Amino acid sequence: MQFKQPEILYFLFLLVIPILVHLFQLRRFKKEYFTNVRFLKELSIQTRKSSKIKKWLLLASRLLLLTFLIFAFSQPYFPAKDKKNKNNELFIVLDNSFSMQAKGQKGELLKRVVQDLLENTPENQPFSLITNDETYWNTDIKSITKELQNLKYSATPFQIESAMSKIKARKSNNKKEVVFVTDALGIEKKQLKSIENQDQTYFVVPKSEQQNNISIDSVYMHQSFDDFYEIGVKLTAFGDNQSDIPLGLYNQNKLIAKTLVHFDENSKLLFFKLPKKDFNGYFSISDPVLNYDNTLYFSISEPSKTTVLSIGESSKNNFLSRIFTPDEFEYLNTELRLLDFNLIEKQDAIVLNELKEIPQSLQTTLKSFVEKGGHLIVIPSFDISISNLNSFVSLFDASQFRELENKNKKITSINFNHPIFERVFDKEIDNFQYPNTKKSFQISSLNSPILSYEDQSIFLTNSDKDLGSVYLFAAPLNLENSNFQNSPLIVPAFYNMAQNATKSGINSLTIGDNKDFVFNASLSKDQIVSLKSTNEKFIPSQQILSNSIKLSFADNPELAGNFGIYSGNELLKNISFNFSRTEGDLRLADGKIVSDYKKLNSIESLFNSLETDRSNNILWKWFIILTLLFLVIEVFIQKYVK
Repeated sequence: MQFKQPEILYFLFLLVIPILVHLFQLRRFKKEYFTNVRFLKELSIQTRKSSKIKKWLLLASRLLLLTFLIFAFSQPYFPAKDKKNKNNELFIVLDNSFSMQAKGQKGELLKRVVQDLLENTPENQPFSLITNDETYWNTDIKSITKELQNLKYSATPFQIESAMSKIKARKSNNKKEVVFVTDALGIEKKQLKSIENQDQTYFVVPKSEQQNNISIDSVYMHQSFDDFYEIGVKLTAFGDNQSDIPLGLYNQNKLIAKTLVHFDENSKLLFFKLPKKDFNGYFSISDPVLNYDNTLYFSISEPSKTTVLSIGESSKNNFLSRIFTPDEFEYLNTELRLLDFNLIEKQDAIVLNELKEIPQSLQTTLKSFVEKGGHLIVIPSFDISISNLNSFVSLFDASQFRELENKNKKITSINFNHPIFERVFDKEIDNFQYPNTKKSFQISSLNSPILSYEDQSIFLTNSDKDLGSVYLFAAPLNLENSNFQNSPLIVPAFYNMAQNATKSGINSLTIGDNKDFVFNASLSKDQIVSLKSTNEKFIPSQQILSNSIKLSFADNPELAGNFGIYSGNELLKNISFNFSRTEGDLRLADGKIVSDYKKLNSIESLFNSLETDRSNNILWKWFIILTLLFLVIEVFIQKYVK
């Protein structure tokens, strides 16, 4: 026990006063006369004995009363258990990602945490608050009340490394104390390595009561017919015992189709037919667990034909004319010597088919074409020099053509996860009729192959360059060298390589992906386009190309929805934005992953723990109570002890 005012203890010498009073009785005895002295001896003995006990009791009570009173004024206390960390700088890292929409015992997890912070954070407690997308340095609960009450869910996933990098960058002379408030969804062991050992680290992990969830994952173009599209929508059920759920399709907020989805499997794929007209709508379900993944926005523009130019001998390009049919494509073939370079910038895709040489002027023009969003397909010739071919390919990435192999090889492997074949097959197949090539180049590339030979070497690969893509074949596709023209793979491969999604596809971007969007439009350099929805308007970063516009969105927009791209009041194109669906599976939230750190049940227990461990245990109130108690005891002795 220690004292804040130890000098008061000198007053303990006053304890001699009641001792002296009791040793030297200053009180005079009054004479009493008795008519009969027969009982005098017995009365004298009883009085002397009871008086002695009473005096000792009074002495003890007065000594204790005075002792406790002096102790109370000296302000005794027990020192704090964790006194050395009392001046730590406190950082609260609050997860406000979409998974915190899940319902706990007292409502949505994030709203409950915010309420606990407002109710239990001491007013004089300084701290810094870090959310997924905002940071408030060196604040207090009064200053930040409004911001907490208006805190919105963030499309940015919870990342421990990101928060820790901000904390480490903050200069401080004191030790840092970090409190993570998260449902632990998406946390991996490697992320925890960013937490320094010398930091005092706590985790508050609120738990959701319901882990079942249904999410609308994606929408895509399944088939295109003369007068209508067939689109596919994928729904995923996380957890067990999923009941039937209504799915609605809306165009311009008008319900145009509705169906009941029965989940006999965890994933469900449904198809809807839409007329070939502008569409700006969304799919919607009613699932009470997470709201953010219940709506998926998408736009389809009235189709315009994709322009494709093949450069090479017409006799070798006949198979392309059968793929790029007039109903969806504007296809043109030309020989290199007759090429009009002005045509190149007007194309969506260009096929270089077995050119014996790629001139420097063509290389420069095609490099610009790809950078502006064009798709380039390169089919090599055995007559071209490898050095000429590689000097051209090196303009786009590190892929290189190697020596020519004079042996028959089968094409046996399909990358079903690549966008070219992602939705071509209902299921993965491994027993199709394998096409082959008689001779082929070896290709070294850091990119994943789209089609591979039986020896795992590359037959078809691609690299993404800025907005466009470059596709490389390892061998000529003429009938003398390969039967690939007769393979069922050729149509989806060339169709998807050449197709421009903005002309006859679904426009649906993910917020935060930083993916550029290019669409055809002719504007002057002074014109600026903006994006508008019913709730939001912003001006994206933009670049006007020759006959198109490149838009970059960074972290915009803030809200998912259907937007129009406007030049002034003129609508140029519809586009849609959605939040990422990465946090739909609540079963992945595992609080055990932070078991090596101190876990607390709530914000209230956090501050109670800090207050208990780091505050001195003040005792003066107890000594005042004891003083009053012995004062009452003295009165009791005076009144009732004879």
